[in-house]
Amino acid sequence: MKLSIVVPVYNEKDTIEQILVRIIETPVYNLEKEVIVIDDCSTDGTRDILKNYNNGMVRIFYHEMNQGKGAALRTGFGKATGDYVVVQDADLEYDPGDYEKLVKPLMDGKADVVYGSRFMGGEPHRVIYFWHYLGNKFLTTFSNMFTNLNLTDMETCYKVFRKRVLDRIAIEEDRFGFEPEITAKVSLLDLRIYEVGISYSGRSYAEGKKIGMKDGFRTLYVIIKYGLFKRRPA
Repeated sequence: MKLSIVVPVYNEKDTIEQILVRIIETPVYNLEKEVIVIDDCSTDGTRDILKNYNNGMVRIFYHEMNQGKGAALRTGFGKATGDYVVVQDADLEYDPGDYEKLVKPLMDGKADVVYGSRFMGGEPHRVIYFWHYLGNKFLTTFSNMFTNLNLTDMETCYKVFRKRVLDRIAIEEDRFGFEPEITAKVSLLDLRIYEVGISYSGRSYAEGKKIGMKDGFRTLYVIIKYGLFKRRPA
């Protein structure tokens, strides 16, 4: 059995090496691992660092134009060959040490999709940005109204899928709209969806956080777009 770890990257020269080392060194049961990195046209020196990691376990793919997280994940999902696929951001907000708890419901045959929730409690998380927290809770609730799911953290990076599930879904959103889109499309399929609590070390804007208010408005639009009109997943 194999776990594909898909890492979208854009201008993360300060963290990309650290996260790749963590990913490579973190054991995940007895699963074989492959790391698929998609550099979304970084301009800060990230590409020079990535050249040192293009080997058997790590495969690097490059976008020649910046397209966004959703577009990078679309490329990465297409390259994945594992039985399970997990999304990993290139910063240090999410800990690869949580992989085992994320894949366990899949390996136990209980789940087809697992979300890692920052809000379920039980794991340490950095205290930061009240309004981001409130915005995430609102967007998750709004999404749940359209999908009829009871998720606690729709916007989480950590989402794990059986590969055969991803093969049934066409990703259309190029940027941060990926999160509500994939959630809406997963909700249309007859799937077993689980959540597990994860740790979280959120970073500040000074430390490189990219998502902002305009992305929140885009998320609202995407929730309505894929929820109200109930587009088929593929």
